[in-house]
Amino acid sequence: MTVAPESPAATTPSLLATLPGHWYTAPGVFRREQEHLFEAMWFCAVRGADLDRPGAFRTVQVGRENVLVTRNRRGELRAFLNICRHRGARLCTEESGTVRRSLQCPYHAWTYDLDGRLTAAPNLQKMPDIDRVERGLVPVRLREWLGYVWVCLAEEPPSFEETVIGAVADRLGDAASVERYDVAGLALGRRISYDVRANWKLIVENFMECYHCATIHPELTDVLPEFADGLAAQYFVGHGAEFAEEAQGFTVDGSEGFGRIAGIAEEQDRRYYAITVRPQVFLNLVPDHVIMHRMFPLAPDRTLVECDWLYAPEVVASERDLSKSVELFHRVNAQDFDACERTQPAMDSRAYRDGGVLVPSEHHIGAFHRWVTDHVPTPDAEECP
Repeated sequence: MTVAPESPAATTPSLLATLPGHWYTAPGVFRREQEHLFEAMWFCAVRGADLDRPGAFRTVQVGRENVLVTRNRRGELRAFLNICRHRGARLCTEESGTVRRSLQCPYHAWTYDLDGRLTAAPNLQKMPDIDRVERGLVPVRLREWLGYVWVCLAEEPPSFEETVIGAVADRLGDAASVERYDVAGLALGRRISYDVRANWKLIVENFMECYHCATIHPELTDVLPEFADGLAAQYFVGHGAEFAEEAQGFTVDGSEGFGRIAGIAEEQDRRYYAITVRPQVFLNLVPDHVIMHRMFPLAPDRTLVECDWLYAPEVVASERDLSKSVELFHRVNAQDFDACERTQPAMDSRAYRDGGVLVPSEHHIGAFHRWVTDHVPTPDAEECP
């Protein structure tokens, strides 16, 4: 059921304050966000299909920690801190790769099996008191959902059902709506990485609103004309922006895309749904493909965004031309990230010391700001020059 936002009361101001500028620039703020958000919550790390065999691995930055995700010899997913337990060297120095049977530190050759147990080291036989499990790699909790591996560094992780699946259900009205897209069963058609010189929160805020759409997204508003009015789909529960009558598909020129994903409901056809899963995932659903953004905040003013375009396996296997389908959201990404990069320098300006403002169609971003400040302790004054 579509739930429209309540009409603002006469006493509700048109302009609401944003976060102050130092929340986007101060190293102290970013450090606390790393600790209380990225290292404390479920974080979408890698696509499971990228690890297509035992010994395949990927390393990702989660807050201040580098995490190694791999498959053991039984094909089961495992995640560890990417740190040798001997002297702390980075265990896997490449972003991705495949090992045959074990993970070996390039410094002193301490060696671990794919379940993290210490199996070998120079002179290890002369140290019989070493507990090979205790001295094994530090494990990281993981869950697999929508075909992606989600990790959590917290000693007591929050409920995955409430914080991740719940976020999708809150936006779509129920979790079943996303399951109809069978995201885990889709195949990777294209992946593009963007190195964005902007704070991660600016990117989230941009994705949540469409006040800017008529200004910088001509291709998107041609396909989704309601976005030209400034209200983002995320302003509503269960609502998907309807395709323009003349648009045949979700493509850069409105031309035909691919067959509808089997299983999606009739009311989901010819509609676009956008979902933010805090702290770092954007999920975009259209009838013939799914677009998944994962953000990796690296510094107060730098965020790596990895974007996957996912299609039915037969579409990818057929080697059909995906370019018009990919190009639409690639342009949207480039336009959005350019806007964020043009905004980032102003976060340090005296003009933005107390922040900016949200117009009524952006008021829902205030809930995101409250979520951040509720979870991140206010930094000391010396941490926010």
